Amino acid sequence: MRRLLYSFLVCCIAILSYAQQNLIYDTANFHSLQLVVNEDELLPPIVELGGRWSTNIGFDEMSHDYRRLRYHIDHCEADWSLSEEIFESDYLEGMNDQLIEDYEKSFNTTQIYTHYQLLLPNEDVRLLLSGNYRVTIYDEDDEDKEALLKAEFCIVERKVSLSAAIDGNTDIDFQQQHQQVSICLGYGSLRVTDPERDMKVFVTQNRRPDLTVQVQPNIRNANGLEFNHQRALIFPGGNECHKFELLDVQRVNMGVDHIRWFEPYYHATLFEELPTRHYSLEYDQNGAYVMRNSENEDNETTSEYVFVHFRLKTPPIPGGPIYVHGNWVNHWPSDTYKMEYNKEEGEYQAAIFLKQGYYDYRFLQIEADGKVTSARTDGNFFQTLNEYQILVYYKEPGGRYDKLVGEKIVTNE
Repeated sequence: MRRLLYSFLVCCIAILSYAQQNLIYDTANFHSLQLVVNEDELLPPIVELGGRWSTNIGFDEMSHDYRRLRYHIDHCEADWSLSEEIFESDYLEGMNDQLIEDYEKSFNTTQIYTHYQLLLPNEDVRLLLSGNYRVTIYDEDDEDKEALLKAEFCIVERKVSLSAAIDGNTDIDFQQQHQQVSICLGYGSLRVTDPERDMKVFVTQNRRPDLTVQVQPNIRNANGLEFNHQRALIFPGGNECHKFELLDVQRVNMGVDHIRWFEPYYHATLFEELPTRHYSLEYDQNGAYVMRNSENEDNETTSEYVFVHFRLKTPPIPGGPIYVHGNWVNHWPSDTYKMEYNKEEGEYQAAIFLKQGYYDYRFLQIEADGKVTSARTDGNFFQTLNEYQILVYYKEPGGRYDKLVGEKIVTNE
């Protein structure tokens, strides 16, 4: 039985489960899990019910030995627990637990690997209902079908109207460190008799599970709901992400100070960063990543793996440990992304094994009470350009599962 080793602090951190996550359980053998919607790495993992859509789940197994990997698809409730009141035949047309047959070995790379891809829907599987979906990948030879990886996405059937606004003038400060979201929701044709029972509304900043909240309306009328002046909808502003591009191991790109070869891997050292005291506009992708190399051809199988060295130049920062964070992390927080303080260099450092590409990243601190903060590392500013995703679920009286009936992305650009 595989086990991930977490410190006591990490085990206690309450990262909420009601947000999409891609997780690698066998981190020794698998890397670079990515779910791409409609061939665009920057899109959120949401597709339209009944429309033309695709999700491509890709990952690398760190050898050239073929493994017979299968995938199992589950429908989940709004909180990502399994939907236990519906049958597999309700949400899936075709056969579950099919073999992943699309795979290719890496070519001319120092770290060998085999890239696997799973495209949904496909000739074996079609999904029938809106809501949350979890894809679990396991080894055919494992009798217990223990999960090696999982990827999650949503299918929406748009039934409600949504509008939202983001304001730096919040109920706790005025154009300082926070942003406040307000939402108007129209029922449309839905029959809603008890909003607290029938509807579930979630808001997420920058696709981060630790910045996901479920909210209740404070204004109710015959046509819909409003969410105004709610403490739960006040988010730390954060700051624009740091970023780097690692496209060629023979020359440096954006954000990279130097690249060296130390048998058996390349090592890329990023320019040192400093804790931020003032806001400066810098356009980023809010934690996103795109895996590619300078040729931008056969990226999945010709890109190198490199140890990337992150640096935060500062005297020791009071409080809890500091971690590197981005939408590309798996099982965050874990020791993989934890920074250690180097007294001789006077900086926090972390070395993370990554595939070539473009990466956004942040420095986040975790306090003893589990609170995640950037206040002492990257700062919090009301001007920061952030993305907020609103998801609305509906279960009619007598319904057997949570339908996803509304989704909206809003930014403060």
